[in-house]
Amino acid sequence: MEPIYRITGVVQNGAKRGKAMGFPTANVFLIKKIPEGIYASQVIVRDKIYQAATFIGAAKTFGEKEHKAESYILDFDSDIYGEHVTIHLFKKLRENEKFISENVLVEQMKKDVLDTREFFRGFSR
Repeated sequence: MEPIYRITGVVQNGAKRGKAMGFPTANVFLIKKIPEGIYASQVIVRDKIYQAATFIGAAKTFGEKEHKAESYILDFDSDIYGEHVTIHLFKKLRENEKFISENVLVEQMKKDVLDTREFFRGFSR
């Protein structure tokens, strides 16, 4: 399976909103323009490959203007700030959108994680 986009960079500190909502993300600043949205992805950290749901764009719900990649790495719980990672985007799951509240956003993020797991389940058979 070939990725549609590949991103490399160093994990940066973000606003830590994802962590507060139960979805800590690895944030990487984008050098190239990639269409905004949520993608089923893989993140390579310390030579290991993890499944992830990656957001590309500016967080409209919070009025942000800066485009970045934010990857919620599934089944992962390590501090990787300052580490170099590679992100492979495989399938766009949905567009970037503005949510009316954090609670509505969290419910959508839960669905995004399920959709990501379902996407990869199709390749493990």
